[in-house]
This record gives sequence, structure tokens and C-alpha cells, in this order.
Amino acid sequence: MIWKKQQGLLLGWLGILLQLVVLTECAIRRQRIQKKNNTDAASFPSVRLHILDEYVVVHNGLVNVTLSNPGGMITGIQYNGIDNLLENDYKENNRGYWDVVWSKPEHPGDIYDKLEGTSLHVIKEDENQVELSFLKPWTSSNNVLPLNIDKRFIMLRGSTGFYSYAVFERLEGWPDINLSQGRMAFKLKPKLFQFMAVSDERQRIMPTSQDRERGQILDYPEAVLLTDPENSFLRGEVDDKYQYSSDNKDCQVHGWISTNPPSGFWIITPSNEFKTAGPVKQDLTSHAGPIALSMFFSTHYAGSPLIINFRDGEPWKKVFGPVFIYLNSVSEDDDPLTLWADAKEQMLIETQSWPYNFPMSKDYPYAEKRGIIAGRLLVRDSHINQRLISARAAYIGLALPGDTGSWQRENKGYQFWTQADDRGYFVIKGVRVGKYSLYAWVPGFIGDYKYNAYINVRPGNTIRLYNLVYDPPRNGPTLWEIGIPDRTAAEYFVPDPNPTLMNQLYVNHAEKYRQYGLWDRYTELYPEQDLVYKVGVSNYQIDWYFAQVNRNAGNKKYIPTTWQILFDLDDIDEQENYTLQLALASATDAELQVRMNDPGTETPLFSTGLIGKDNSIARHGIHGLYWLYSITVPGSLLHTGTNIIFLTQSRAEIPWRGIMYDYIRLEGSSQSIGKQRRKQGKVSAPARNP
Repeated sequence: MIWKKQQGLLLGWLGILLQLVVLTECAIRRQRIQKKNNTDAASFPSVRLHILDEYVVVHNGLVNVTLSNPGGMITGIQYNGIDNLLENDYKENNRGYWDVVWSKPEHPGDIYDKLEGTSLHVIKEDENQVELSFLKPWTSSNNVLPLNIDKRFIMLRGSTGFYSYAVFERLEGWPDINLSQGRMAFKLKPKLFQFMAVSDERQRIMPTSQDRERGQILDYPEAVLLTDPENSFLRGEVDDKYQYSSDNKDCQVHGWISTNPPSGFWIITPSNEFKTAGPVKQDLTSHAGPIALSMFFSTHYAGSPLIINFRDGEPWKKVFGPVFIYLNSVSEDDDPLTLWADAKEQMLIETQSWPYNFPMSKDYPYAEKRGIIAGRLLVRDSHINQRLISARAAYIGLALPGDTGSWQRENKGYQFWTQADDRGYFVIKGVRVGKYSLYAWVPGFIGDYKYNAYINVRPGNTIRLYNLVYDPPRNGPTLWEIGIPDRTAAEYFVPDPNPTLMNQLYVNHAEKYRQYGLWDRYTELYPEQDLVYKVGVSNYQIDWYFAQVNRNAGNKKYIPTTWQILFDLDDIDEQENYTLQLALASATDAELQVRMNDPGTETPLFSTGLIGKDNSIARHGIHGLYWLYSITVPGSLLHTGTNIIFLTQSRAEIPWRGIMYDYIRLEGSSQSIGKQRRKQGKVSAPARNP
């Protein structure tokens, strides 16, 4: 007994010591960041600008950047003794550049434009800062992208890198267009940059473009089996740029490391205010090449809803960026992986400095011309708690006025998001002047919240909203539930990949759903009969496949699948209605049909119709756009004992047509609380705090 007490005390002290170590490390890191942020720029050489006939060179003694004149293409970046971080074998307009993919409504088909400028303007030039503008104006006499483009590049004194942003503008009456993608791209030297880092958990040696060219193309061009890579370690692996996608909220820094000399190339995104579709929109980051991307808008993981359409001469203006191209280095004796840690620290400096106080465009407002929104969000669900529940970790944001949940398809304005604390309090800083709707969604609860009034932000003002209350969709008590309402399918069963089609990075990895070819593993695991899930017996973590995909029938033929949910009811009120809450995390050219107890019914109880274009199954995403359906189930369709819900994804033809479920819940009628009982006992709900 004494030993057990001593052991407990010892473990307690060890826990306290561990916490002290963590706190000390955090304090040291904060001190390093503070010291780094407060470095006296005057101790560094001045920023210099040289304008030549065909080039513009700007340097500050640490980094030297060469751009084409007047195109504004980044042709060279000199740093740490490297003559050019970009690949010289590419054409000068194909090394570092902005680009847009667009189309004309009357002539479908993508048009690719690298936004090459036609004139150079020096916006600011002194010893501390140079800002350059490369203009690409539109006139009705040329048959090109009908936008005015102002590309900006900024170099600061003492900074190992440079900033870039762009102003896109169209005036009233200009031709109708569709914009499907806008980004910055950098193509680095493959002999130097072979190690890629997207996050703490996603870092690895990468193949080159030449390795991919010698490989075997799989089901689509982006996916290649590496059959003859220069680095034998990579032989037999699958490489696909979509395996390295990230949500906007998780994509603040990513890039590449060279080991000789030890140097890092990083894209730092200090704010997502200029990106489309909110914090959980997924997009590309870095991938084989080596290529580093800064994606501003795209249709990836969403499809046609995120094409930016301009009709009837609609005017528009938006500032994309600035983003920071950060370069760092260590000595030959240091571990090159410390460059990643340094890049993350620099990312914190940049995010804490947002909005910046140095861009010179009149369209970029500084902090004093922006506003602040603060408040608290609570959840009211009497079937969980009679008291209001704190909206712990809720995502709360401002976007252009629209319908509830419209933020995930919004693509023309600015969005400002934050995450609430454990008690539901939130602060959104740096909001541009304008009229917004306030939106939110709360992990652990279905549906979307929208504040019932517009938010009008004025320069320098603070708006306090106090207690906001979200009433999530619910019509009765929970009879049973499957999954966790968090807008992803990550909690469900994700199989191991085919051993011949693996990416070693994702072996025993939290994001193993990023492995290639998992759609065909379903047929291997369910060779004769589709998935059957019994409430109270089955476990969704191992018995519910992460995606309802089509069955591989061989010879490139795929057929629909029907999943079953079996559940028992002891008492039925046939005069009342029940509710099936069905939340989808993804849909791709799918139609989900719901039948109750009779799979042969010609007309289903409910059908989504054809929905979804997010392609998340093929592109290794665990979610796309969110869909929520509240389906009325007449009590007359249920009976005492075992009932079966049949879920049919009726669209086949290709392997990637399908859906991912977020969460499923059957609710009893509001009049039958206390009558409904389950033979299997209570199914645990996700943890929620009062």
C-alpha cells in the first residue's frame, strides 16, 4: 500500500515535471520568435533595385530575385550561394509565375493564362522596401482574359524572402467569363530540392518529374507507379499530387528542403481571408517536380459550385495575398530538418503580423481600417442537456451574405474565420470593411448556424455579439447514431492499400485514406455481399467503410452498392413520424436512395437526386462539400423488432462515383420520449461539454 502511494506520488511529480518541460520549451520558442521578429532591419544591407531592358533585379544582401520585364515572371532566385533555386532548364516564363484557368460561357473549354504583364511600375523604392507592380490591363480590342491584373512583388530590408500579391479587377459591362483556378507556382531545382514538408506528419523524400515520366500511369494521369526512380527507395510506390492536399486552415506553411547546401524554400500563407469556400476547403500544396504552389481558388474537392461565374457585366475586385516566399538555411553541420521548425516559427511571425502594414496598394487596408467581431456561441439541444451547451471549438466566420451554409460555396468575396475556445467565446480580427453574414458550425452537432442579422463592419470598430444560440436540426430523441458529426469520414474504417500500390508515407499514418486505389479494396473486403451494419453490435470504426463506392465487377465494369443498417425497436407509434438525419461528407456524381424495410420498393422513401462533383474519393480526400438531409420516416413503415434501412448509391459506371458519410442518426417522435427503447442499450454519443 505504501509503495502504491509512493508510486502515485512519483507519477504525479513526473507529470508535473513533464508539464514544466513542455511549458519551458514553449517559452523558449516564444523567446526565439520574439527575438527573430525584433531583429533590427537597419543592421542589414539596403534593398536595391536594378531595372534592365529585359529584366528587373531586386536584392537586399540576403536574397536576389530576378523578374522578366515587363512580364513579371520570376526567372531567378539566388540564395545561400545557390545561383538559382528555380530550374534553369524550364523556359523563363515557366519557373515562378501567377496563372489563371478560365473559360468563356459560350465556348466551353479551359484557357490557361500566365498573366504576363505588359508594363512595369515602381511603386516604392527606398533602402527599406521595394515594391514592384506588373500590370496586365484588358481592352476590348484583345481577345484575352477580361480582367485587369496588377501583380505586386515586395522585398524588405533584412528579410530572407519576398512577398507577392495581386489585384484582380473587372469593370461593369465587361464580357462574361468563368474562373476555375488561380494560383502562384514555383518549379525548383530537382537536384537540390528532394525533401518535401507539408506538415509535421507529412514529410518525405520525393520523386522527380523525370521519375514520373519513366513510371506507369494508373487510373488517371496524376497517379503514377514509380517503376524506375533515380532513388531506389521510391521504387514500387505510387505518387499522386492529390495525396498531399490540405484544408485551407492547415496550409499556412509548406515547401522543400535542400540538403546540399542546407536550404529551405517555403510558401507561407499568413491569412486565408482571400481564399474561397472557407477553412475546410481542400487544395494542393507541394508535389513532385519539385513544385510548390500557393492556391488562391480552385474547383478541387468541390467541383463546379466553386467556378467563379461573372454574368451580365458584373464588376468585381479582389486582392489575393500577400503570401511570403520564405528562404532559410543552416550550416553544413546542422540537421537540415531544423529548417522546417524555423519555417513554422516564421509562419507564426507572419500570422501575428497580419494584416501587414507595408503593401502599398490602396486596395489593401491596414489594421486600423479594419474591424473586430467578438461574441460567444452556445448550442441549444434539450435532448442532450436542458442547459445551453458551450459551442466548444466551433468554426465561426464572416462571408458574403447568403443562405445558411452558403459559405462553403462562396467564391467571390473575402472570408474571415476563427475557432471558438472551450466555452464558445470567439474573436475575429482584421475584418475588411463591408456587409457580411456570420456563419458557424460546431463539431459534435449537425447542420449550420447563421446569425439572423447582417454584420456591417466599419473602419476601426469592434462589434460585440454577446450570446448567440444555435439550434441544431432535431425532431426527437436519439434512438441510435453512427459516426461523429464533424464533416469528415475520418472516424470510419479505412483499409490498408493494395501492397503493390502504396505510398510509404501513409503506412500506419493517421491520414491513411490518402493511399491510392482504396475504392477497389471495398470489393476485396466485401466480395459477395455489401456492407451490413447492426446497431448496438457493430462498431463504426471497423465495420463502416469510409466511402460507399461502386463494386468492381471486372473488365472495367462497376455496379451500384446497397448498404444495410439493422436496428431493433421495442415500441412503435405508427401515428407519429420519425426522422433520419443523414449528413454526407462528400458526394461525386452520386444519387443516394433510402428505403425502409423493403429493398424492392420501386420508389424510395428518399433520394438525394444526382449530387456532388468534389471527386474526393479519387483524390484521396476524406471530405468534400457537406450535405445534410432530414428525412421523415412515417411510423407506419417501422415495426417492432428488427428494422432495416437500405442505402443505395445508384450511379455506377466508374469507380469514383460515390459518397462519404459524415453521420447518421435516427430520431424518435417528439411525443414518444420515454417510450422508445433499444434492446442493445445506449449507444455512446460524442463527448459534449455543458
